[in-house]
Amino acid sequence: MKMELAGFPRTDCILGRVALEHKHMYRVWTEEGELLCEVSGKFSFEASSREDFPAVGDWVFLSARKEEGAGTIHAILPRFSKFSRKAAGNTAEEQIIAANVDTVFLVNSLNDDLNVRRIERYLLLAWESGANPVIVLSKADLCDDVASKVAEVEAVALGVPIIPVSAEVNEGLDSLKPYLGEGKTVALLGSSGVGKSTLTNTLLGEKKQAVKEIREDDDKGRHTTTHRELVLLPGGTVLIDTPGMRELQLWESHDGLAEAFSDIDELGDSCRFRDCRHADEPGCAVWEAIRSGILDEDRLASYNKLQKELAYIERKADKRAQSEEKKHWKAIHKQVKAKKR
Repeated sequence: MKMELAGFPRTDCILGRVALEHKHMYRVWTEEGELLCEVSGKFSFEASSREDFPAVGDWVFLSARKEEGAGTIHAILPRFSKFSRKAAGNTAEEQIIAANVDTVFLVNSLNDDLNVRRIERYLLLAWESGANPVIVLSKADLCDDVASKVAEVEAVALGVPIIPVSAEVNEGLDSLKPYLGEGKTVALLGSSGVGKSTLTNTLLGEKKQAVKEIREDDDKGRHTTTHRELVLLPGGTVLIDTPGMRELQLWESHDGLAEAFSDIDELGDSCRFRDCRHADEPGCAVWEAIRSGILDEDRLASYNKLQKELAYIERKADKRAQSEEKKHWKAIHKQVKAKKR
């Protein structure tokens, strides 16, 4: 970090990390304390998409106004990982959930209807992010058959650690310790009500996040976290708690698809035809595995669905990129004309 700072052209800047994102404002941890920051005019002008703006977990260079408790962000350090999804709505825009994360805890509730298709989707984006995924199965104390549920998840999470836990009765939490440590960053991701805030409170050793009681009629928790935020745990781990995601649309995850569905990719290498679409063509090794019970047909259907979704997003993103490029150059030409007057 010091080398990066030494190479930055401004000498009045300090290093900080984005802890909380407001609308156009950022709370940043710095050696001068926590500062409320905005991006500079130059930064905003040069940014061409939402991806170019700071996200929770980003390291940034900023000029501090300590007496005001404020600062101005001038640049973002390169991200070594980022967990992204498509932003809600019809536009093809990236929403960065968390940046510079070492490990992603994908939290799923064992007392709810465990959805392996949803886990596949989370895993796809986790592998694409550059962080290491760990599946945390919460509320183990409310599940009568943890072993069978773990087996279900193992079938779609090849090689990924799967850890059943109960924050309520302090069960299984020791298995999370290898991923926690000074200087490490862990992000908690999952749907609403799966117990992320309860887990955060347990790791903190105090009641920081608001937690609502489990509903008696269906044993589901209720959504409590309302924003993404950095939390410093005892021992120096930085935790990023995130709101529950009602939908998880993919974003440019072709490499993640190959990683999350490595079993299908490996089977595909044995197909008779290189361009086999796994639609039961002659010599299709994937369908042979389905017929012999090695592969679940639903998993292939999920793989095909996610492929189509990615292709659709790619087409929309390409059109949007062309439109944004035209707007960017139009703005530059207007600025040049204004200066000549």
